[in-house]
Amino acid sequence: MPCVPPHDVIVVGAGAAGLLAAGRAAELHGRVLLLEKMERPARKVLISGKGRCNITNIAPQSEFLQHIHPDSRFLRHAFARFFSDDIIRLLAVNGCQTVAERGGRVFPVSNKSADVVNALVKWGARNRVETRCGHKVTGLVVKDGAVVGLNVRSAAGQQALEAKHIILCTGGKSYPATGSDGDGYQFATSVGHSLAMPRPALVPLETAGNMAQRMEGLSLRNVKAMVWVNGKKAKEQFGEMLFTGFGVSGPIILTMSRFVVDELHKQHRVDLSVDLKPALDEAKLDARLVRDLGENGTSRMDRIFRKWLPAAIIPVFLEMTGVNGSKPGHQLNSSERRKILRLMKDLRFTVTGCRPFPEAIVTAGGVVTSEIHATSMESKLIGNLHFAGEMIDLDGDTGGYNLQIAFSPGWLAGESCMISH
Repeated sequence: MPCVPPHDVIVVGAGAAGLLAAGRAAELHGRVLLLEKMERPARKVLISGKGRCNITNIAPQSEFLQHIHPDSRFLRHAFARFFSDDIIRLLAVNGCQTVAERGGRVFPVSNKSADVVNALVKWGARNRVETRCGHKVTGLVVKDGAVVGLNVRSAAGQQALEAKHIILCTGGKSYPATGSDGDGYQFATSVGHSLAMPRPALVPLETAGNMAQRMEGLSLRNVKAMVWVNGKKAKEQFGEMLFTGFGVSGPIILTMSRFVVDELHKQHRVDLSVDLKPALDEAKLDARLVRDLGENGTSRMDRIFRKWLPAAIIPVFLEMTGVNGSKPGHQLNSSERRKILRLMKDLRFTVTGCRPFPEAIVTAGGVVTSEIHATSMESKLIGNLHFAGEMIDLDGDTGGYNLQIAFSPGWLAGESCMISH
């Protein structure tokens, strides 16, 4: 008589995807073991949204999918099974109330990411998920074309664990201090899976020269940033950005960073142009400059500039335009005024790179979706192996999209293991 494995499902990684996968499989009466190499679950969820946890977004599915890369269609089935309203409901039932804020972003009412984690852990425990922290998976055990177990290392030593189904939810490579150091990619490739090159996404960008550094700490709102690739405008975003000691960051920069990183990998020249006055076309902006100079003609130019720009940016403008800050406004000639206008509409930086994985919010790349069944999250290459979360080649924009990319496939993977069981 064949030996029956002690677990129906072993889930590797107790992050957003892993908690959903384990909880759903256990809810369907599976004997579920959740392994986490860190000393506590969901470390990355705890730091998400600057500690507030941007859980999801209430955008309709058609709009939601537009914020996912590179192949959002892969998630249609997962979203049909479990979407934003479902995670909101699940959290509420387990004691975490939520609120939708600007842009459809959903946060816990308490503004504490720990409440999200606690609710999901509570849900899993109620359904008898067995969670073991401090347990690092070191490899998959394969037999007859299927994964039958795992090798695990813990304080107690090495051991082999058997299960009918394995779900890998090990995350990507961003914020490796939280446990997502890319080890899941090694497990996937060891059984024949292909990877789209993992690379930082939602990541600050580095720029040439010291112009950004001189404005370090300055946050700009209601500006338009444009990405130029080999001299052609390729992307643009309107909103908020930040100058840093290495370059630029902030919401609109992070949103475009995935595209920028890919273009840099292609050895393309990438420039960033910032329009500081996007509400005014050049004619209207010029009229305003002329009016202000006329009304304040006896004032020094460095003081007139304060009517137009934040203080931290003025020394840069004076240097780049060659305007003497002590010059009275009425002495500014039309050529100098045009230089100021052009710089306001096109403050340009050359992008040289991006910050490393420890500073990236998410990872682009991972296990290619063409090797995973979209209806079950099961491997097409080897039996009994499922994937969910950031280790799959899917990533989203800022705004709650990335956690939902983890929640939905996690739910589907856990459910599929028990339906096929």
